[in-house]
Amino acid sequence: MMRKKMKFSWYVALVVIAKLLLIMNISSAQTIIEPVIAGDFADPSIIRTNNQYYAVGTSSEWAPHFPIYSSKDLLNWKQTGYVFDKAPAWTSGSFWAPEYDYHDKTYFIYYTARRKKDNISCIGVATSKYPDRGFVDQGIIIDYGKEAIDAFVYLDGTTRYITFKAYGLDKRPIEILAYKLAQNGLKVEGEPFSLLKDDQKIGLEGQSIMKKDGYYYLFYSAGNCCGVQCDYNVRVARSTSFAGPYELYAANPLLMENEFWKCSGHGTFVKALNGKDYYLYHAYNKKNNVFSGRQGMLAQLSWPEKGGWPLLKEHSGPPVNQDLKLNFAKPEIDKRWQWDFRNSSPTIRQQNGQLHLSGHIHKDNLTGIVLTVRPVSAIFEATTTVTNINSALKGLVYYGDAGAAIGIGISGNAIAYWKVENKTRTELSKIKIKTTVPVELKIKIADDLSLMVFYREANGAWQNVPLKEKITVNFLPQWDRSPRIGLHFSGSISQHADFSSFELKY
Repeated sequence: MMRKKMKFSWYVALVVIAKLLLIMNISSAQTIIEPVIAGDFADPSIIRTNNQYYAVGTSSEWAPHFPIYSSKDLLNWKQTGYVFDKAPAWTSGSFWAPEYDYHDKTYFIYYTARRKKDNISCIGVATSKYPDRGFVDQGIIIDYGKEAIDAFVYLDGTTRYITFKAYGLDKRPIEILAYKLAQNGLKVEGEPFSLLKDDQKIGLEGQSIMKKDGYYYLFYSAGNCCGVQCDYNVRVARSTSFAGPYELYAANPLLMENEFWKCSGHGTFVKALNGKDYYLYHAYNKKNNVFSGRQGMLAQLSWPEKGGWPLLKEHSGPPVNQDLKLNFAKPEIDKRWQWDFRNSSPTIRQQNGQLHLSGHIHKDNLTGIVLTVRPVSAIFEATTTVTNINSALKGLVYYGDAGAAIGIGISGNAIAYWKVENKTRTELSKIKIKTTVPVELKIKIADDLSLMVFYREANGAWQNVPLKEKITVNFLPQWDRSPRIGLHFSGSISQHADFSSFELKY
């Protein structure tokens, strides 16, 4: 009898231990923090209107410019369009840090871009009656010294101010400056004044301001924003006056590197339908790093003590299957497609289940025309089907810039595996095939960031295009944007590429 009781006790103990381990594993799994807007979506700004949330983010050198997303719950987002289909006439590139504002039944987006005539970053403004479409550029609103970036608008009572980062390229501490905004929101008034100065010389940008219990809280980002060596983090200072002086929080930073994410920063706040305040910001996934870019993240703002300092706690988005499959059955072009507007002028048409890609390739562009999407992981498999034959190169590309790209395509009756690195084009391999179409092409990125390419004819077996040396894609990422995967065309203005499918699996 005693042995049976002991056996039963041991059994109960084992069951309890197993359950505890299961709970611990589940708890551990639940600590994984997911983005709310996956893929490269830096410097996000957010606004709530008509019980709907809208977010807009940096697009850097990709067109269309400034992607816009919408959501009903802050967690599930869908891309609805862009601020600009075509770059404003005064701009040349570096489309950064768009910022929403709304008043007088008008939506404003204040944004950073380089001025074409001198390559200086200025702040422009666009307006619309809608938060997600119809924006019309109103030109430059702030032209200040060597650089004016990262606009943020704050309403203090009945007076609107526009704040921005200044002196980032000067041999002096960075400052957050402010101008009074005119009533129409399209010009500044008077002289700028300083809110906060980077006396520590650790970086100061991406500001967002709110008032709580008699204090103005200026949230900002310090450190290096971008690239493998980034060390961005979110900090806060406060003052009893909007104009300052601001006291730095002794326990800064509020958001910093954790188990899954690094280089958190540059966000704005929104009051949710539940009455709570949330901060939409960006961060790099530590596993995928620069290959998936600065992704859209969410944190909840709280105030542990009245009159005390705030806390920001990361809030995970839902796990989402990010696989993508496009068959071009409808005439509308998918909103996720983007291209490098500085180096090509593409023509894109969809009809009868085909995507037709052609256009003008700009001078010194060794890659050609690309039509790409933002990957959400460094590890993926992309496939496409080419359905026409000509001497142009048509296929898949993994693209960082016109001087940093790699791909596989078909030209005439040959499969070409190629890369452009350090602005030098190299044909890695060329294989003759039958001139029948369709031909399927595949790019596969492995855990070690090595790249393999494949092709197959007429639903046959996949054929690897072998190389003697392993090719890695470490040369692709650019400082302020992730590389993109997509379709490729390189040919004369009279030629085109036809594709019947594009698929991306993670």
